[in-house]
Order: sequence, then structure tokens, then C-alpha cells
Amino acid sequence: MALAMAISGTIGLFVIESGQSPLVVVFIRCLIGALGLAAWLTLTGAWTRMSLVDVAWTVGGGLSLVLNWLCLFSSYRYSSVSVATVTYHTQPFMLLAIVAILKRESLVLFRLPWLGLAFGGVVLTSQFHTNQEAGSNWIGAGLACSAAFLYAVATLVTRQLKHLPPAQIAVFQLLVGVLILLPLSINSIEPMSWKSMVALGTLGLVHTAFMYTVMYAAFQRLSAQSIAAMSFIYPVVAVLVDLLYFKVSLNEWQWIGMSLIMLAVIADQRKWQISALWNRVAA
Repeated sequence: MALAMAISGTIGLFVIESGQSPLVVVFIRCLIGALGLAAWLTLTGAWTRMSLVDVAWTVGGGLSLVLNWLCLFSSYRYSSVSVATVTYHTQPFMLLAIVAILKRESLVLFRLPWLGLAFGGVVLTSQFHTNQEAGSNWIGAGLACSAAFLYAVATLVTRQLKHLPPAQIAVFQLLVGVLILLPLSINSIEPMSWKSMVALGTLGLVHTAFMYTVMYAAFQRLSAQSIAAMSFIYPVVAVLVDLLYFKVSLNEWQWIGMSLIMLAVIADQRKWQISALWNRVAA
């Protein structure tokens, strides 16, 4: 799980270094990732028969997943990788809101303060910019939030397919991306250098086929709490990539905003309650 999350944290680096538009990057990632995962499933003999209902759910999940990547990769162009990645981690709250709406349930009271804290962090992270043009961080944060929402939708859809091997679900979702993006991206491909080809190949093989295999293996061995705790390696690595590789300079408000988002997600996952925390402090 640690390896998968560390790899995830470097996605932004390879997206930017590819020199291609988000449309092209997502198309090539889907194509190479689908081929890699299909080879793995064939090697392990893990293919399972799918019903028409399974196919319908998979197509819906594939659309959400592909649009999620398009929004996230586009956000890197407007704000830094670290700002986009940390903002993207509001996805648990997006999932919470969607479930509450679909099931017509009220939000659990103890989660509301953390929900407010997370989106307050998004505001602080977004409204101040470093070397970006004025207002561009808002666009980047908006795209990252849209990506988080779409990922939450993809998560809900995937839950309807628990009887299928996770890697098989991913293969068909990626194939949906290939079919949709092929006619849209074919004329957008820029001339590629070796650096660009290596970046795209790495995104497809390492960040998709290999990472998904490792991550799914971890999901089968770890508790939900362990998975949630280790997922924070992803934004930490993304911040380090921004600071060390791209030499991005974040101001104090952005650091505070990102810290608030991470605190809110941790508090929500651990089910911290304001009243209980206050009683401890008072005692």
C-alpha cells in the first residue's frame, strides 16, 4: 500500500513532463494500462464472466474514472501539483454528500465540522497564488474538486461490482476511456521526444497497470483503517515532488489550507467528535 501511494504521488510529475494535453495523457494511460492489466489477468487466469448489468455498471464507472483523470490532470496546469493533489483529497466528503443525497439521509452531526474545515482549507489553498496568474488557483482547485466528485461516483459504481476481480473492473473501465478518447485525442497528439514517451509509458505501465495490481493486493490484506491511514502518503509525496523537483514555493496560507484539509480527512476517518475532544482538553 505504501508503494502504491508513493507511486501515486509522482503522477503529476509524469503528466507534466509528458508535454501532452490531458486528453492525450488520459487516452494513452487508459490504452497502456488496459493492455498491462489484461496481460496480468490472462497470466493469472483471473478473468470472470460478466452479465449485461455488470457491463452497464462498468461503463458508468469508466466514464466517471476517465472524466476524473481529465479534471485532475487539467488542474495541474492552473495550480501546483501539491495544491491540486491535496484539494483532490476532499473526495471522502464528496462521497459522504453523494451517499446522503442518494439515500436521503442526513449527514452525521460529528462529520459536519470536519466537512466545513476541509472546504475552508480548499478556500485558503486556492485564493492565494504563487507564480500563477491571478485566479488560476481557483480554476485548479475547482477542477480538483470536480475530479474528487467524479472519483467518488466511480467508487460508488465500483461497489456494485464486488463479485468481480478488481483488476478486471479496471480493465473494462480503461477500455471505456480508450473508446471515448480515441476520436477526441488522435488529432491532439504533439510530436513526442524520448522524454515524453518515457513519461507516458511510465504512466501507463507503472502508475496504472503495476500500481493497480499492487494496490488491489493491499486492499485484500489490510483493514479499511490501515488503508485510509496510508493513503496520506500520496499527498505528502506530491508536495515533496512540487518542492524538490518543480521548486514551487507555497505561501503560509496555502500551507495552512492544505494542513486543514488533511486534518479534516484524518478526523473524519477516525470519527473524532468535537465534544469529546473539547472534554479531553478541558480535563
